[in-house]
Amino acid sequence: MTFEVAPIAVVRSPRKDLRDDFWGKVDADIVLDEAFGEEAYFGLSDFSHVEVLFLMDRVDVAKIEKGARHPRERTDWPLVGIFAQRGKARPNRIGLTRATIVKVEGRVLTVRGLDAIDGTPVLDVKPWMSEFAPIGATRQPAWATELMQDYYKD
Repeated sequence: MTFEVAPIAVVRSPRKDLRDDFWGKVDADIVLDEAFGEEAYFGLSDFSHVEVLFLMDRVDVAKIEKGARHPRERTDWPLVGIFAQRGKARPNRIGLTRATIVKVEGRVLTVRGLDAIDGTPVLDVKPWMSEFAPIGATRQPAWATELMQDYYKD
């Protein structure tokens, strides 16, 4: 089965490179497509965060992983399946990030901490609600904590 989705917006960001870390102070605009009026963002400023789904369209299709790999090619970290990590070389190249809402003005949503580069197509924006947080305690392996230590630093 196949299906099509169309972007609802585009990211405008000072970040143009695909490096992995230091997204903490990056402010980016999510500019709605002209098919949507500013009313599509009405009420969004009442929330502190959004989840943004986007297409990592600049990932080289030849480098997409369908099995397992060492995260960031670090052989000191375990070999793990692509669905046990959040790497960008995913089969459908879909990214998901929770970002802080800075402001909403018309058809422009400004967020902080969105790890999508300039020009990235946005597939959806959803308000973050506490009830969607994990129920109960969470756990993750040590390599994942080490991998993320600089991800949202300034």
